[in-house]
Amino acid sequence: MNVFIFGAGKVGVALHRAARRARLRCTLRAARAGLPDDLSGYELVIVAVRDGGIAAVAAELAARRLLSRSAVVVHVAGAQSAEALAAARGACAGVAQLHPMIAFADLAFAPSLQGGHAHVQGDPAAVKVARRFAAAVGLRPRTFPALDPVLYHAAAGLVANGAAALAAAGTEVLERAGVPREKAPLLLGPLLCSVAENVEALGLPGALTGPVRRGDAAAVDRHLTMLARLGPHLAGLYAAMADAQLPLARALGDAPAAAFDAVADVVGRHARG
Repeated sequence: MNVFIFGAGKVGVALHRAARRARLRCTLRAARAGLPDDLSGYELVIVAVRDGGIAAVAAELAARRLLSRSAVVVHVAGAQSAEALAAARGACAGVAQLHPMIAFADLAFAPSLQGGHAHVQGDPAAVKVARRFAAAVGLRPRTFPALDPVLYHAAAGLVANGAAALAAAGTEVLERAGVPREKAPLLLGPLLCSVAENVEALGLPGALTGPVRRGDAAAVDRHLTMLARLGPHLAGLYAAMADAQLPLARALGDAPAAAFDAVADVVGRHARG
């Protein structure tokens, strides 16, 4: 497979590195350099630009006749379907969405793609090639035909970006507890990894741990009381997370219903005052 990646942002760079590790022939080009004059030698063209620029790239690919008729074009955006590339459809064998559900945070550090989900959807020829590429770089290609791309992307953002925000709050609390700030990621990173392992292996609600699962209202009360002294934003965040955990804890049933009612009362009391 001969691959061309257009866009040298975090996703493009990470996919290029993974492709090279997989011994694929892969060329990376920054979007600011513009499209080259000829892409006819590439079987797969990956458009890894910002969402708002995808349609324009597709239109330029078609207008300049840069592609081989046997090539396929995919984009890596999560919130847009393959139709973002519709302008290129008549100039190639097909178009598709190829979105890795992986958190890409930095150009200099690429997280492992091994075992990560990649949503692939679009024209049959493009889907076939995109799935081959995804599997080659360690991703698990899946297709959900009736998927709403906006809600799908919202779910990814809720978990990935929400986890980073929670880690930032956890860092603040650990620092106040006596942990040097620069050491907090060394504690929280493995903790988040263990949560991820539990989610994948046990699913939900099985991955839930902690005092809410146990129905320990006294522990939740102590946590909220201490956090309120540090700042209302921390107590409010904890209360919101505890409230979100309650349906999971009730479904697991590790404690009597009255214990979960007591947790809910504690959370509600702190939220009110």
